[in-house]
Amino acid sequence: MDNPAGFGIYIHWPFCLSKCPYCDFNSHEAAAIDHQSWRNALLTELDWYAALAHGRTVTSVFFGGGTPSLMEPATVAALLERIAQHWTIAPAVEITLEANPSTVEAQRFLDFKAAGINRLSMGVQALDNQILSFLGRRHDVAESLTAIELARKTFDRYSFDLIYARPGQTVHSWRQELDRALELCGDHLSVYQLTIEDGTAFAPRYNRGEFALPDESVQIDLFTVTQEVLDHAGLPAYEISNHARPGQECHHNLTYWMGGDYLGIGPGAHGRLWNAATRQHRAPDVWLERVARQGHGTQERVDLSVRERAEEMVMTGLRLTRGLHRGLFKMVSGMELNAVIDGKGLAELVEGGFITADQTAIKATETGRLMLNAVTAKLLA
Repeated sequence: MDNPAGFGIYIHWPFCLSKCPYCDFNSHEAAAIDHQSWRNALLTELDWYAALAHGRTVTSVFFGGGTPSLMEPATVAALLERIAQHWTIAPAVEITLEANPSTVEAQRFLDFKAAGINRLSMGVQALDNQILSFLGRRHDVAESLTAIELARKTFDRYSFDLIYARPGQTVHSWRQELDRALELCGDHLSVYQLTIEDGTAFAPRYNRGEFALPDESVQIDLFTVTQEVLDHAGLPAYEISNHARPGQECHHNLTYWMGGDYLGIGPGAHGRLWNAATRQHRAPDVWLERVARQGHGTQERVDLSVRERAEEMVMTGLRLTRGLHRGLFKMVSGMELNAVIDGKGLAELVEGGFITADQTAIKATETGRLMLNAVTAKLLA
């Protein structure tokens, strides 16, 4: 039975040319890749999960990483062909590929479109060469502009990412960068705040005091001006870090945030199928060995109770500006929203201006989204 919030397939390509110092994703540098072996393994794991999720309609496919634009387009084509053999494909299916805007990869955009990609998401990250160097990116602004222009000519839908709250960044300089981004971005823009995560190359450098992030008040100002500039330009936030013209939201990510089902294929990929959470082994070599031996590389499968699944939906749904729609919440989770959240906590959050609530939906305000972890903790107390 189809989940009304959608059914997506996430395929993880774990390899990058180099590891960015801020990145805590499951990505690995590789000098050489046996593309045929990886294609076969991804197809094998896809076949395994197809037997557990038959009868669904696929609403989105997302090739993430790592750097999926390093995949051979033939691998993308083979995976999409196999998906179509296993499931019904929605007429408006969204098929996204993440890419880095280096010139070599950009030249392959036409091949990826021919393989079936209809939406491109690029990791531009900054429109400043000095900052790109600090962030460990391999491209410069000129390459970004070339890749964006080619994406505009090749795909009906494309997006790129920017990172803000960088060392020394001011509201004025960020506003100028956003204005330039709006000349380039089309109908979607993702804007992420730089955070220092354990296990990244930035963490020890930050702890040694080699660089500092803007203080909290500046970070709030940067967030606020982001909302103002992009909203005024017709790209309002539909999620904390994502902005789009109405109807151009990333449908695959909406499936995550609205409580839909999705398969996670490839090393470290996460999935949700009915009330089971799955996670594939992170290490590429171990994942390959397990797929060869048992047909899949699943490291963990956890059965969630109805309430645990519903609480997870509260945490993800409040990221969206549309919030938690009571009717959809009940259809997907099987529980009334009022049965999951704490009534006293909700009343206090509404009074404090962090939440709005009516008979249709519960939403976090802009202030509430700035401190969403605390808001959700109080709602689920």
